[in-house]
Amino acid sequence: MTRGLEPPPALPRRDNWPRRFDYHPLTVPHHHRLLGAVAIIGLLALPLAAERAPGVSPIIERVVARNDPPAHQYRALRHLEARSAKLGAAAWMEAWTEVDPAAGFQYQIVDEGGSGYIRSHVLKPWLESEKKMWDAGDPERASLSFENYTFDDRGLTPDGLACLGVKSRRKDLLLVDGSIYVNASDGDLVRIEGRLSKTPSFWTRRVEVVRHYERINGVRLPVAIESVAQVLIAGRSTFSMTYEYETVNGLRVGDPKAHPAGGR
Repeated sequence: MTRGLEPPPALPRRDNWPRRFDYHPLTVPHHHRLLGAVAIIGLLALPLAAERAPGVSPIIERVVARNDPPAHQYRALRHLEARSAKLGAAAWMEAWTEVDPAAGFQYQIVDEGGSGYIRSHVLKPWLESEKKMWDAGDPERASLSFENYTFDDRGLTPDGLACLGVKSRRKDLLLVDGSIYVNASDGDLVRIEGRLSKTPSFWTRRVEVVRHYERINGVRLPVAIESVAQVLIAGRSTFSMTYEYETVNGLRVGDPKAHPAGGR
């Protein structure tokens, strides 16, 4: 599997983010809530059973009827990046992440660089938010079900995927308004693109997300995510993350290596 984006350009030695944000103390505390919600959207691979809606197309029925249990165990190396062009700062982080039935979600940061402020207020809180949402069982709120969404069959894309428009039935940080792309034959999820149906705070006005999936050891898993948010003061802010899996459900599927000093 290929790794994520190229490492961000070298940053000035002086990190003046804390001083720049002292004028707007409410801006950054909401970033962890935003990024955690974006992460849990990846667990849309967990559709719940739902009553059949009248008049829906066969592909919509296949998507909603799928029963795809999540991996009960995995270990993956993740590379996270966040940057704000307006503020001229960026940061990256590499972390081992693990899920198992006994311990739930755990992570260990193995390398990081760039703005210390972004690392401590965006990247590390993102991992903490994912742990809290796993513990709370929030992923069930994001399932591809008739309870959560209305669906619109938009036909096939040039690459042969079926495109379904999705509209959330309520304002929720874990739901999106946009499109999902699935295999036409079986409704297996390949990609999600859309806008969070609810903004996480007054300071964040618009959040666009793209999430990519692959089958690994027979389990549908997220492999990459990109997010763009329009944030007051900070302007256009981006976040990206890639996953490289070592084990899934007890089977070794790869051999990812952490790169010292962020070497890629």
